[in-house]
Amino acid sequence: MRLLRFSFEHEPREKVELTGAQATMLATVYLRALDNRSDHPMLGDRWADEAVQRIDFDFSKFKMSSRNAASVAMRANVIDGWTREALQPGMTVLHLGCGLDSRFERVAPPEGVDWYDVDQPDVIDLRDKLFPASPHRRTIGSSVTAPDLLDEIPGDQPVLVIAEGLVMYLSEEDGLALLRRITHHFPSGELIFDAFSTLGVRLSNRFNPAVVHAGARLHWGIDNPKDLETSVPGLKLVTEWSFTDAPELDRYPAPMRAALRASGHITAIRRMGRMLRYRF
Repeated sequence: MRLLRFSFEHEPREKVELTGAQATMLATVYLRALDNRSDHPMLGDRWADEAVQRIDFDFSKFKMSSRNAASVAMRANVIDGWTREALQPGMTVLHLGCGLDSRFERVAPPEGVDWYDVDQPDVIDLRDKLFPASPHRRTIGSSVTAPDLLDEIPGDQPVLVIAEGLVMYLSEEDGLALLRRITHHFPSGELIFDAFSTLGVRLSNRFNPAVVHAGARLHWGIDNPKDLETSVPGLKLVTEWSFTDAPELDRYPAPMRAALRASGHITAIRRMGRMLRYRF
């Protein structure tokens, strides 16, 4: 017979007040946390789960549940896989519009890689509080459309540009200018990003809960990815990957899986949301 006395203390929570496109990064990290808490995670992003627990924000405003997490996890898995394939010592990585993405932790780049996480200053301030520091990673608080974004980044080695959930929020003019600055600044490299078609942009602006409830708006729809080869000198399309090709679809019931796979043969549906990979 005895008395027991326990105590505990949580890490302080960070009060967050973001709207518009910046708020959609909170929706993304929240969905990754929900995936991590599921019985069979697709991505297993424990860093996202830890970040959500330390953020003081009403995530219920997005009106999303674990049912919405699958596409976010599939997208991240593809980008992570392509990133691991492309990473080499002596390479610069530009993680544009990084938000609260734990990609650096998930892919564990080899030594000799110069990694830059880039996002708006208030996002970077929050990120620096939530993620562990690393001598192999630097953060830059800046708009990705700033003309001087690359001025302090050495341009003498190949680059890997990763932009998840970014380009559709840019205007076409700003997006093309960013791509041209990158291909002009670096001698060679790869670009990995997701893109919506014009139809995908229109539908997301009306029905995507992360976009609608964040008060954000998408702009740039890329219908034919080969068009970027003409708009950005030196850029060559390597791969166009649709969510209808995701191996994670094998988890779905057979009728749903068959319907999704079949829809991938319809170009308009296939290109509503997909991953693009370029080299220069």
